[in-house]
Amino acid sequence: MELHTKNLKILPCTKQFFSSVSTNYPLGQHIKNYLDELNKDPSLLGWGVWFVIEKETNQIVGDIGFKGKPNLENTVEVGYGILPSFQNKGYATEAVRELLNWAFSNSNVTKIIAECIEDNDSSIRVLEKLNMEKVGLQNHMIKWQLEKSSE
Repeated sequence: MELHTKNLKILPCTKQFFSSVSTNYPLGQHIKNYLDELNKDPSLLGWGVWFVIEKETNQIVGDIGFKGKPNLENTVEVGYGILPSFQNKGYATEAVRELLNWAFSNSNVTKIIAECIEDNDSSIRVLEKLNMEKVGLQNHMIKWQLEKSSE
């Protein structure tokens, strides 16, 4: 399983890939937790962490993903982070757009949600570019959603 955009490769995080990752990329606790969960439940593949790789340099520039499989309401939550030195190149928008398309290609996903802190202008711009709709504000976090089009 591998997704491609104009500038990026997006690969799901697996134990095999994780062990080959350069130590130059900060492997956060969310990645280690996901690998533990994936080890217990292989059906989580794709519904957790994905690495964002710049095609030109083959360097990991960030990670994105879902916070678990679709729930009973056919909803998944997306999250993302791009390393500071690769920000402002459109990579977050490009990668998240491709991941949203992948999720909506699954019949069990009809809505994708996200959240970001209310003063995170970069994330707000990304979510707006992806046509996500602001649906609320709670504890300084803006809540967003995108529903699958019926086209």
